[in-house]
Amino acid sequence: MKLFKQFPKTFWVANSVELLERWGWYGLFNVLAIYLTSYLGFTQDQKGWLMGTVTAMVYFLPVFTGAISDKIGYKTSLLTAFSLYFIGFYLMGKMHSYVSVFAAFAIVGFGAAIFKPIISATISKTTTEKNTILGFGIFYMMVNIGALIGPVVSSKLREVNWQWVFFSSMLAIGLNILLVAFLYKEPDRVRNSDPLRETIAKIGKNIWIAITDWKFLLFLLLIVGFWTMYNQLFFTLPVFVEQWLDTSILYNALHSLWPGLANFIGNGHGSVNPEMLLNMDAFYIVLFQLIISSFVTRMKPIRAMVIGFFIASIGVSLMFIFKNPIYTVLAILVFSIGEMTGSPTITSYIGLIAEKDKKALYMGMSFLPVAGGNFLGGYLSGSVYQRLADKPTLLINYMKAHGIQPPTGIKSNEVMKFATEHLHMNAQQITDILWKAYHPSHIWYVFFSIGMIAVIGLILYDRFIIKKSGTPTNGTHE
Repeated sequence: MKLFKQFPKTFWVANSVELLERWGWYGLFNVLAIYLTSYLGFTQDQKGWLMGTVTAMVYFLPVFTGAISDKIGYKTSLLTAFSLYFIGFYLMGKMHSYVSVFAAFAIVGFGAAIFKPIISATISKTTTEKNTILGFGIFYMMVNIGALIGPVVSSKLREVNWQWVFFSSMLAIGLNILLVAFLYKEPDRVRNSDPLRETIAKIGKNIWIAITDWKFLLFLLLIVGFWTMYNQLFFTLPVFVEQWLDTSILYNALHSLWPGLANFIGNGHGSVNPEMLLNMDAFYIVLFQLIISSFVTRMKPIRAMVIGFFIASIGVSLMFIFKNPIYTVLAILVFSIGEMTGSPTITSYIGLIAEKDKKALYMGMSFLPVAGGNFLGGYLSGSVYQRLADKPTLLINYMKAHGIQPPTGIKSNEVMKFATEHLHMNAQQITDILWKAYHPSHIWYVFFSIGMIAVIGLILYDRFIIKKSGTPTNGTHE
């Protein structure tokens, strides 16, 4: 309690704001792929471009929005960000055309891009050298608590009405507007007196300096591979579970052991919604991050990254190999162990390989591969998944091969109903036939290959480029 009392009120306000923001964001984001495809009837290609482009923007723009926030103030920026969130969530629940939903989600994305650098900066400004580790530990715990609660609430609400999902996210953001307006105090900071145009020009120059260093650019491209693979957890897995897995198997197994828990995670129809499985990643992080971190701190950063990326690659592969959702839960555990091992070490490795006078500059560029991984991940979960594993696409191909021509322009969420009427089979029979005929699980080859390219590339990069250049990389985490 003495340690907790060291933090000012704004620190606790910022943590509360972060929890509610993650509640609002993940409450929608974890069900977004299903909403776009199963409810609105968009194609996987459309879903991939929408989710990939906007989330890439969320991670690319903060380097610029952070500079703007330094000019207009953190509080004003937060109120602006949450206003954009609120408007975007409202519009997403009302719009149904692809262009309008894309535009509404982009508004949410702009809000997130403004929010991200401010909240981290607030935590940094309201902690001291003595309590910063504890402070950020509390902060990341709030991140995962919000990421756990939001999807659980949304999973229950969407069974009643999809509109309630958006209202839930709007409620979380509305509470944040009140918190910031009445309780958030601008932290002490050094204000940038340079003209905004000069500040943005300087940021652009710094990005150019970073990406024209071919050694550093190569490292960033390798890390793009990890984030591309990682994002399949959000972009592809919910759709794959929705289309191919019979989650009643998981529900019944759990119900025989713990009926109360089964009913809690169940959807009221004897099965489990995909977002509940997806939410296991955040649950595992809350449980095991400290344990994993205690082992990782003893490793060299490159070794931690290689081991983590390799384990995550295996985890992603296992998610798409089996039709049994029980194996999916275990696969997410494997993936989470890899994520917790490799992801936190990326920035520290950048600090080791960067030239001494460019460390801060290069470490600030760690957002670039995250943005790139979101964009490329969206493409893989869209165009590539649609060709290899999308059930409506494969079902249309199957019907055409058997002399049945679906109506031109039929929506993806209408294909199964048409097929059951014309093939005279139920949905489960059709799913079994398509699984055996087209092997949609083979999509795992794509994701595993990308992960292994990153793993092998990092090993070769460290051995033949970094070590031969004489750059010391033997440090361990502190």
